[in-house]
Amino acid sequence: MPRSKKHSGVLVYKRLLQYVRRYKWVFLSAIVGMIVTALADAGFVSMLKPIMDEGLVSRNPTMTKWLPLMLIGIFLLRGIGLFVDTYGMTWVARKTIFDMRRDLFKTVVHLPVKFYDHNSSASLVSKLVYDVEQVASASTSVLRVLVKDSLTVIALLCWMAYLNFKLTLVLFVLIPIVALIVKMASDRFRKNSHEIQRSIKAIANTAKEAFQGHKIVKTYGGEEFECQRFENANDDNRQQAMKKAVISAINLSLILTVIGFAVAMIIKMAIDPEKPQLLSAGGFVSYLGAVLMMMSPVKRLAKINETLQAGIAGADSVFTTIDEAIEIQSGSESSNRAEGKISFENVSFKYSGNEALKVLDNISMTIHPGQSIALVGASGSGKSTVVSLLLRFYETWTGSIKLDDTSIKDIKLKELRSNFSIVTQEAILFDDTLRNNITYASTGPVDEERLLQVCDAAHVTEFLSRLPDGVDTLIGERGTRLSGGQRQRIAIARAFYKNAPVLILDEATSALDTHSERLVQQATQALKEGRTTIVIAHRLSTIENADCIYVMDQGRIVEKGNSMELIDKQGYYAQLWQAQRLSNTDKLDKLNI
Repeated sequence: MPRSKKHSGVLVYKRLLQYVRRYKWVFLSAIVGMIVTALADAGFVSMLKPIMDEGLVSRNPTMTKWLPLMLIGIFLLRGIGLFVDTYGMTWVARKTIFDMRRDLFKTVVHLPVKFYDHNSSASLVSKLVYDVEQVASASTSVLRVLVKDSLTVIALLCWMAYLNFKLTLVLFVLIPIVALIVKMASDRFRKNSHEIQRSIKAIANTAKEAFQGHKIVKTYGGEEFECQRFENANDDNRQQAMKKAVISAINLSLILTVIGFAVAMIIKMAIDPEKPQLLSAGGFVSYLGAVLMMMSPVKRLAKINETLQAGIAGADSVFTTIDEAIEIQSGSESSNRAEGKISFENVSFKYSGNEALKVLDNISMTIHPGQSIALVGASGSGKSTVVSLLLRFYETWTGSIKLDDTSIKDIKLKELRSNFSIVTQEAILFDDTLRNNITYASTGPVDEERLLQVCDAAHVTEFLSRLPDGVDTLIGERGTRLSGGQRQRIAIARAFYKNAPVLILDEATSALDTHSERLVQQATQALKEGRTTIVIAHRLSTIENADCIYVMDQGRIVEKGNSMELIDKQGYYAQLWQAQRLSNTDKLDKLNI
């Protein structure tokens, strides 16, 4: 194994053990249980000698009387030790999993948007579910086998050495050979474990895309295509698992074969009639019993490297994510509730990894408190990026962005975002009650009167009575039990409930039917009152009443003014307006309207 990889594995495992050390007293109690269990196993084997020599051969009445009681005591101690060991290690393992999942999730939800740009949600779920479970095996199961089975083997070897040291030396000669076999398997186990992790993430990602896009799959008849994609990912996982099984089987078979040769040699030496008798009948039975009892812990110890390497690979994956830099929490200024003035001064921005292309190129704009402005332009012109920078989803812009004449980089991040509400084209709802979606992340008890008021203002009340449990109705994943218009109105109600001074509407009505669009527009119009509003729109009819329209093209602001002024200029906006007007006229002609 290359030194760097070995060193890395050691560091990862040391860090993993930090989680176990938090519960050292429970862990030490489990260790005591392991010691008792190992000594009880060795004690049982040692009893075979007096049972044979004193009980069956000599018929010693004293030993005949006490041997059963001694055996009962040994098994009682073993039972107590096994319970303490099993319960203690399981408790530590589940606490370790709990802590790692908590730390991982806490880190991921605080990571910047650029992290999500490069990592699928399915791969992150796979880390939380699969990788962390692998880590638990490395942190506790491995230690349990190492401690308990090593103690058992040591205790049995000590007893065997006590019975006959020369015979036992044969087993000690094998230790370097076994160590070499284990070392050769380690690299393969680690590499294979990473491949299994990759295949699990591929399965999760393929399934997630098929399930979330089930309507598209059905509409385009893609069931067989998705089944084939999943079968390929599933078969890749099966092949990686089989590679692991082959490595494990070869590793274990080689070790047991070597030990088998040693056992055969020991038996030959013990029963060779041409040499002096090395053991009594009872001693031979006890010695052979110790050898046979030692086989099970030796097999587990031989397989532990497989579990250890898989756990280290899982821990490496988890710790890599935990160590990601969370969002920059810079800023010392407080902003309890802004007035709503926003200004961009010579702002430029490039996405990391694509530094050659400016997404925003030296844009400037000023939005006064209570003003409603609109951003229009073709896809990719930079409209959504303006909003992303305003919310500090990205931090690497040049120029100045201010809220109430204070640079947003100087405002505490959480307080900055508390001044914004957003309604997007696709309403992002959670698999929870309607109540909890509207009051999402609000602190303190729910204001029931205010909840009813925002439901009225957002036209949620119109369909609320038709829901089985009213505001306490579960709406399903992403609100799938509701219509598009209903989901959008809930998102508007959520913005109402937050009552932030700045409102962002990102294509809030573009995916709705006429009736739903009218209701949502009424709700958004009410929501705009008294707030600074930024509207991102493709449908120009929805922004005709905006105080100012900024027209964007290739990251630049090419025009600004109200709708009539821009149409009179006969520029870029006028072309967009005319194109949409002709498109709508063509649609009406086809409908004979």
